[in-house]
Amino acid sequence: MNLTDQVLARVEAESAESQRRWMEWLRIPSVSAQPAHAADIRAAAEWAADQLREIGFTAEVCETGGHPCVVGHHPGPQTSAAKLPRLLYYGHYDVQPAEPLELWSHPPFEPTVVEGPHGPRVYARGAVDDKGQCAMWLSAFRAWHAETGSLPCPVTVLLEGEEEVSSVHLKPFVAAHHEALAADVVVISDTGMWDIATPAITASLRGIVYMQVNLQAANRDLHSGSYGGSALNPINALTTALGALKDASGRVQIPGFYEGVREVPAEKAQQWAALGFDESAFLGQVGLTTPAGEAGRPALERLWARPTADINGIWGGYQGPGSKTVIAAEAGAKVSFRLVPGQDPQKIVAGFKAFMAAHVPSDAKLSFEEFGAGTGLEISTESPTVQAACAALRAEYGREPVLMGAGGSIPVVETLIDELGVEPLLIGFGLSDDQVHSPDEKFEVRCFHQGTRSHARLLGLLGKV
Repeated sequence: MNLTDQVLARVEAESAESQRRWMEWLRIPSVSAQPAHAADIRAAAEWAADQLREIGFTAEVCETGGHPCVVGHHPGPQTSAAKLPRLLYYGHYDVQPAEPLELWSHPPFEPTVVEGPHGPRVYARGAVDDKGQCAMWLSAFRAWHAETGSLPCPVTVLLEGEEEVSSVHLKPFVAAHHEALAADVVVISDTGMWDIATPAITASLRGIVYMQVNLQAANRDLHSGSYGGSALNPINALTTALGALKDASGRVQIPGFYEGVREVPAEKAQQWAALGFDESAFLGQVGLTTPAGEAGRPALERLWARPTADINGIWGGYQGPGSKTVIAAEAGAKVSFRLVPGQDPQKIVAGFKAFMAAHVPSDAKLSFEEFGAGTGLEISTESPTVQAACAALRAEYGREPVLMGAGGSIPVVETLIDELGVEPLLIGFGLSDDQVHSPDEKFEVRCFHQGTRSHARLLGLLGKV
């Protein structure tokens, strides 16, 4: 039995205790969005710091301009640490609000084990996002420490308490602690698997531009009988302009929008096609039947590798009960663009502003607010780190991991790359039915357990044990 096998045996022996610690963390209602839970946020941070200290880390709860970060350091094996990759493990201990509470089948902060189709599963807020996924690598660290007295590589841990409220203070914190957080690779488990039997590494993320557009017309609301047919209606003008954003085939009509967008390489396209993604079933889960988006593009390409434009909210005029015959003075909308690698977010911002100006009447007064802009990310799947992760997953699951894309954005990845120059490794164990951010969030115990084993294997491979 080699050393990694010994560690895996330790993982098996301590499985019940690992789950107990996971559930202990879940009981702390660390809701970052609600000021009433400020003490719980700090308690969850202190809990994580205590766990790290128990397994040989120096760890502290560090103040930010908002909720604290937890930073821990382990030197790794003393004899050869200088030759080994320095690993940064990032995660977040804050969780989404649990409301509406009446839609939970079990109390959100009293983790409940229920038998499911794949064995036991744990229901709780934060079960998978992200306490459960962080608890996996904490358990892997603990098994290595218990078996060898050390870790195979130098490891730094960064846990933040504001991921669910846009990580407002993370970037300045990382910039101020650049030396302490220096690493070669950042490992993030906040993503998912293809299915419960098929592991995955997220190899691309879409970026985002999120904006609000406001359209002002008259200087007050107008009687629609007195002014209708003469005065500009801002709701009509705004919806007409936004309606022109896409053509009948689903292509975005902003000039230059597709500049830099690359076609999916044939090999990757073939791998995605071989996954047998069932778009009908995917849409059926949410009560839909007909695919939307760019015509003529495969489903996974549309979800992972093509840019989008979506109206996320729209308002204007009277919306109360009954009728009120006015032409509103103003209207507004929130619009987001999911971007792929190669697109420049600032060009998209400028392009959207120019598009709207060209599509509204001369009396329309436009103003814009920008809420965020981030680039798409593509990770080299040929790097030694990704290859080690593939080998760890292959050994654990007995099949090749899927190198998948993600339609969403993880802004912290861009922050850590920009500030620290680290190589990202996105290796997650959530499932599509885990109901992240929704009532009845859950995490399969099988995913938790195999995720812990996979992290233990990865540490051994990166440390060349």
